[in-house]
Amino acid sequence: MPNDSSNAKNWRPATLAIHGKGRLPKAHHAVSTPIMHTSNYYFDTADEVEDFMREKGQGRVIREHEYARYGNPTQQECERKLAAIEGAERAVLYASGMAAVLLVIMTFMKPKGHIIFTGDCYRQTRDFAINFLGKFGIEYSIVDPTAEDIEKAIKPETNIIFTESPTNPYLRVLDIPAIVKVARDRRILTIIDATLATPYNIKPIELGVDIVIHSATKYLGGHNDLMAGVALGSTALMTDLYKMQRMMGATPGPLTCFLLERGLKTFGMRMEHHNRAGLAVARMLEAHPKIEKVWYPALSSHPDYKIGMEQMKGFGSVISFLVKGGNAETRKFIDALELFLITPSLGGSESLVTQMWAMSFFDYSEKYRQDIGMVDNLVRLALGLEDVEDLIADLQQALDRI
Repeated sequence: MPNDSSNAKNWRPATLAIHGKGRLPKAHHAVSTPIMHTSNYYFDTADEVEDFMREKGQGRVIREHEYARYGNPTQQECERKLAAIEGAERAVLYASGMAAVLLVIMTFMKPKGHIIFTGDCYRQTRDFAINFLGKFGIEYSIVDPTAEDIEKAIKPETNIIFTESPTNPYLRVLDIPAIVKVARDRRILTIIDATLATPYNIKPIELGVDIVIHSATKYLGGHNDLMAGVALGSTALMTDLYKMQRMMGATPGPLTCFLLERGLKTFGMRMEHHNRAGLAVARMLEAHPKIEKVWYPALSSHPDYKIGMEQMKGFGSVISFLVKGGNAETRKFIDALELFLITPSLGGSESLVTQMWAMSFFDYSEKYRQDIGMVDNLVRLALGLEDVEDLIADLQQALDRI
């Protein structure tokens, strides 16, 4: 069977998620990719080992697998499909989203360099910058998520711009082409964590971004049952990342890759539901008298509404909002919900709710939380795959309890 289809360039994300860019032969003519549960791959002769090592050293591949930390057939098939969905030349899978974030940064940071991060980014990304970059002799800046503020923060030693779009939890949408232009004029690497967007709703590589990262734990896996991360980009950049990944041992297991590939088969349908549900719930919340403010990029009240409508196909199922009142009213609302589970994460089949300051920022000082916008009445919803009308009814009855 051919590796690539001549029609693949016209396939849409839902089709690419199932077939990649064409069929590849699978063991025993299996439809689903088999789980290759082995840590080693044997050689038949000593000569075969020598030939393999010689060819590998010259950048040629005569067989694909030797040791599971360096890759696995189940992982390889999953990476192939992820690259196809994203429109990237290559993908590298990791054991978690944060493994992807940290190893991408560590691979490309430079001694005495400077990295720009945008505010409202994932807490652990922020903590890595604050607590660890200095140990490597790397400076950093955290700025507002706009092209103008990013450009102002650039120094002669800046070599990485790391951002998210949309951000978490305020769902700021960045003007990606503007950021790319600023970076390319200065030969700065652009890295975007697009977990909340997914390649269904935006393809940053098509807009000029160098590396895209996803926590595959979220929408790509889609069922709240796995941990994985992925980085995607050009073959040259991904080759460097692969070297770091195999060295650090941040390789996902074959069962994880099997579950992730299985999740991708329903990716298109799930994202259509998430986009519809997110918009419907956001509109309901914005109109509710007990809600102070809603952040969802498809609402005209969102600060990045215009950019979002220009760049994105949809906006997913994460909605952030302020409950009128304070901590007591917010907790009463959350406790009254019946369909929402109190837990972090997003993008799965079950709907989740988070009081942001308590779940993710409890160990910060109150002043610091206020400075970064983690107020007591900030709630983040991550809608699942339940019927939208049932979710709205549940939210309404919980708000009625306040």
